[in-house]
Amino acid sequence: MSWVIWFTGLPGCGKTTIAQRVKARLDERGIRVKVLELDEIRRVITPEPTYTDQEREVVYASLAYMAKLLSEAGMNVIVDATANRRRYRDLARRLVPTFAEVYVKASLPACIERERRRKAAHSPRGIYAKAKGEGATVPGVNVAYEEPLNPGLVVDAEGLDPDQNAVMVFDWILDKFGAA
Repeated sequence: MSWVIWFTGLPGCGKTTIAQRVKARLDERGIRVKVLELDEIRRVITPEPTYTDQEREVVYASLAYMAKLLSEAGMNVIVDATANRRRYRDLARRLVPTFAEVYVKASLPACIERERRRKAAHSPRGIYAKAKGEGATVPGVNVAYEEPLNPGLVVDAEGLDPDQNAVMVFDWILDKFGAA
Protein backbone atom coordinates (compact mmCIF):
# COMPACT_ATOMS: atom_id res chain seq x y z
CA MET A 1 0.00 0.00 0.00
CA SER A 2 1.31 3.46 -0.89
CA TRP A 3 1.70 6.20 1.69
CA VAL A 4 1.77 10.00 1.97
CA ILE A 5 4.11 11.78 4.35
CA TRP A 6 3.72 15.52 4.87
CA PHE A 7 6.89 17.37 5.88
CA THR A 8 5.81 20.46 7.82
CA GLY A 9 7.66 23.19 9.68
CA LEU A 10 8.41 26.88 9.50
CA PRO A 11 9.74 28.33 6.25
CA GLY A 12 13.50 27.80 6.13
CA CYS A 13 13.54 24.92 8.64
CA GLY A 14 15.01 22.43 6.15
CA LYS A 15 11.95 20.58 4.84
CA THR A 16 13.06 20.57 1.21
CA THR A 17 16.64 19.55 1.95
CA ILE A 18 15.58 16.66 4.17
CA ALA A 19 12.78 15.59 1.81
CA GLN A 20 15.15 15.44 -1.16
CA ARG A 21 17.71 13.42 0.81
CA VAL A 22 15.03 11.00 1.99
CA LYS A 23 13.85 10.62 -1.61
CA ALA A 24 17.40 9.83 -2.73
CA ARG A 25 17.70 7.11 -0.07
CA LEU A 26 14.33 5.65 -1.05
CA ASP A 27 15.33 5.70 -4.73
CA GLU A 28 18.54 3.82 -3.88
CA ARG A 29 16.40 1.18 -2.19
CA GLY A 30 14.10 0.91 -5.22
CA ILE A 31 11.17 2.50 -3.38
CA ARG A 32 9.28 4.82 -5.74
CA VAL A 33 8.32 8.19 -4.32
CA LYS A 34 7.18 11.51 -5.74
CA VAL A 35 7.97 14.72 -3.90
CA LEU A 36 5.29 17.40 -4.15
CA GLU A 37 7.15 20.61 -3.36
CA LEU A 38 4.60 23.32 -2.75
CA ASP A 39 6.87 26.16 -3.82
CA GLU A 40 7.22 24.49 -7.23
CA ILE A 41 3.51 23.69 -7.56
CA ARG A 42 2.50 27.17 -6.43
CA ARG A 43 4.19 28.59 -9.55
CA VAL A 44 1.45 26.92 -11.61
CA ILE A 45 -1.53 27.24 -9.27
CA THR A 46 -0.82 30.82 -8.14
CA PRO A 47 1.98 32.31 -10.25
CA GLU A 48 1.53 35.64 -8.47
CA PRO A 49 0.73 34.48 -4.94
CA THR A 50 -1.01 36.73 -2.45
CA TYR A 51 -0.73 34.31 0.50
CA THR A 52 -4.21 35.19 1.73
CA ASP A 53 -6.14 32.72 3.86
CA GLN A 54 -8.48 32.07 0.90
CA GLU A 55 -5.60 31.38 -1.45
CA ARG A 56 -3.90 29.11 1.08
CA GLU A 57 -7.13 27.13 1.50
CA VAL A 58 -7.25 26.46 -2.26
CA VAL A 59 -3.53 25.75 -2.63
CA TYR A 60 -3.33 23.33 0.29
CA ALA A 61 -6.58 21.58 -0.68
CA SER A 62 -5.17 21.15 -4.20
CA LEU A 63 -1.94 19.77 -2.79
CA ALA A 64 -3.77 17.32 -0.52
CA TYR A 65 -5.90 16.17 -3.45
CA MET A 66 -2.83 15.68 -5.69
CA ALA A 67 -1.26 13.54 -2.96
CA LYS A 68 -4.47 11.51 -2.68
CA LEU A 69 -4.61 10.87 -6.42
CA LEU A 70 -0.96 9.83 -6.61
CA SER A 71 -1.40 7.56 -3.60
CA GLU A 72 -4.46 5.93 -5.15
CA ALA A 73 -2.36 5.30 -8.27
CA GLY A 74 0.14 3.41 -6.13
CA MET A 75 2.76 6.14 -5.79
CA ASN A 76 4.35 6.95 -2.45
CA VAL A 77 4.31 10.71 -1.85
CA ILE A 78 6.32 13.16 0.20
CA VAL A 79 4.59 16.53 0.55
CA ASP A 80 7.04 19.35 1.23
CA ALA A 81 4.91 22.26 2.44
CA THR A 82 4.70 24.48 5.50
CA ALA A 83 0.90 24.21 5.78
CA ASN A 84 0.80 26.61 8.70
CA ARG A 85 -2.71 25.58 9.78
CA ARG A 86 -3.40 22.07 11.07
CA ARG A 87 -6.62 21.95 9.07
CA TYR A 88 -4.62 21.94 5.83
CA ARG A 89 -2.72 18.83 6.90
CA ASP A 90 -5.83 17.31 8.47
CA LEU A 91 -7.58 17.45 5.10
CA ALA A 92 -4.82 15.29 3.63
CA ARG A 93 -5.12 12.96 6.63
CA ARG A 94 -8.85 12.55 5.89
CA LEU A 95 -8.28 11.99 2.17
CA VAL A 96 -5.38 9.53 2.40
CA PRO A 97 -5.74 6.29 4.39
CA THR A 98 -1.99 5.87 4.91
CA PHE A 99 -0.87 9.32 5.99
CA ALA A 100 1.68 10.67 8.45
CA GLU A 101 3.35 13.96 9.33
CA VAL A 102 7.04 14.64 9.84
CA TYR A 103 7.59 17.80 11.83
CA VAL A 104 10.88 19.46 10.91
CA LYS A 105 11.38 21.47 14.07
CA ALA A 106 13.60 24.54 14.23
CA SER A 107 13.39 27.82 16.10
CA LEU A 108 12.24 30.97 14.34
CA PRO A 109 15.69 32.63 14.65
CA ALA A 110 17.34 29.56 13.07
CA CYS A 111 14.79 29.55 10.23
CA ILE A 112 15.29 33.26 9.60
CA GLU A 113 19.05 32.76 9.31
CA ARG A 114 18.72 29.69 7.05
CA GLU A 115 16.15 31.35 4.82
CA ARG A 116 18.44 34.33 4.40
CA ARG A 117 21.22 32.04 3.08
CA ARG A 118 19.24 29.37 1.22
CA LYS A 119 19.53 28.73 -2.46
CA ALA A 120 16.48 26.51 -2.94
CA ALA A 121 15.36 26.25 -6.54
CA HIS A 122 11.67 27.05 -6.07
CA SER A 123 11.37 28.80 -2.70
CA PRO A 124 10.63 32.50 -2.72
CA ARG A 125 13.47 34.66 -1.48
CA GLY A 126 13.38 37.02 1.46
CA ILE A 127 10.30 35.58 3.15
CA TYR A 128 11.22 36.81 6.61
CA ALA A 129 12.39 40.20 5.34
CA LYS A 130 8.93 40.62 3.79
CA ALA A 131 7.36 39.88 7.18
CA LYS A 132 8.03 43.51 8.10
CA GLY A 133 5.83 44.77 5.28
CA GLU A 134 2.25 45.89 5.63
CA GLY A 135 -0.21 43.02 5.24
CA ALA A 136 2.52 40.36 5.41
CA THR A 137 1.39 36.82 6.20
CA VAL A 138 4.55 34.92 7.06
CA PRO A 139 3.91 31.75 9.10
CA GLY A 140 5.42 32.00 12.56
CA VAL A 141 5.69 35.80 12.34
CA ASN A 142 2.49 37.50 11.09
CA VAL A 143 0.23 34.44 11.03
CA ALA A 144 0.23 31.44 13.31
CA TYR A 145 2.16 28.28 12.57
CA GLU A 146 0.24 25.44 14.25
CA GLU A 147 2.63 22.66 15.17
CA PRO A 148 1.35 19.13 14.59
CA LEU A 149 -0.39 17.68 17.64
CA ASN A 150 0.66 14.08 16.99
CA PRO A 151 3.29 13.94 14.26
CA GLY A 152 4.53 10.55 13.23
CA LEU A 153 8.06 11.82 13.68
CA VAL A 154 9.76 14.99 14.91
CA VAL A 155 13.23 15.76 13.57
CA ASP A 156 15.51 18.27 15.23
CA ALA A 157 16.64 20.51 12.40
CA GLU A 158 18.95 22.47 14.68
CA GLY A 159 20.55 19.66 16.65
CA LEU A 160 21.10 17.27 13.74
CA ASP A 161 22.34 17.92 10.23
CA PRO A 162 20.15 17.21 7.18
CA ASP A 163 21.83 13.86 6.48
CA GLN A 164 21.25 12.65 10.04
CA ASN A 165 17.63 13.73 9.85
CA ALA A 166 17.21 12.05 6.44
CA VAL A 167 18.54 8.78 7.86
CA MET A 168 16.13 9.07 10.79
CA VAL A 169 13.17 9.69 8.48
CA PHE A 170 14.23 6.94 6.07
CA ASP A 171 14.53 4.40 8.91
CA TRP A 172 11.17 5.51 10.31
CA ILE A 173 9.50 5.08 6.89
CA LEU A 174 10.88 1.56 6.53
CA ASP A 175 9.75 0.71 10.05
CA LYS A 176 6.29 2.24 9.69
CA PHE A 177 5.43 1.38 6.09
CA GLY A 178 7.90 -1.31 5.03
CA ALA A 179 9.31 -1.27 1.52
CA ALA A 180 5.93 -0.27 -0.04
